[in-house]
Amino acid sequence: MILADASVWIDRTRDNATPQVRRLAELLAAGELAVGDLTITEVLQGFQRQADYDRVRALLLSLPIMEIVGREVAVRAAEHHRFLRSKGVTVRKTIDTLIATRCILDGHALLFSDRDFQPFVEWLGLRDGMDHPPVG
Repeated sequence: MILADASVWIDRTRDNATPQVRRLAELLAAGELAVGDLTITEVLQGFQRQADYDRVRALLLSLPIMEIVGREVAVRAAEHHRFLRSKGVTVRKTIDTLIATRCILDGHALLFSDRDFQPFVEWLGLRDGMDHPPVG
């Protein structure tokens, strides 16, 4: 299973034709996509128009939903943050650390366009959803 970060979902809602948005469409069609509960919040909170909110909410809630935070993830995310900081990396968002840590612990790939995830790939073994074997 592959999770898609809010950065990719937001690009999709803005009709940005990025490689990650194309990959998102492939994963949706193949049924290989899940969404994190925190990602649902990040994506939905940005809509001003009710119709847009309702449309994207229905899509997100139709996918398998992964609960991101629990005791183990909370502690391991803090350890990951501290480790990256010791390497000179500043992670700007706690939510990104939590999402990356859940994926690392469960062995899921993460589809993202947010540069904050790259250190998790380089230093902690997060699998990039763009590098996951081709769908189909």
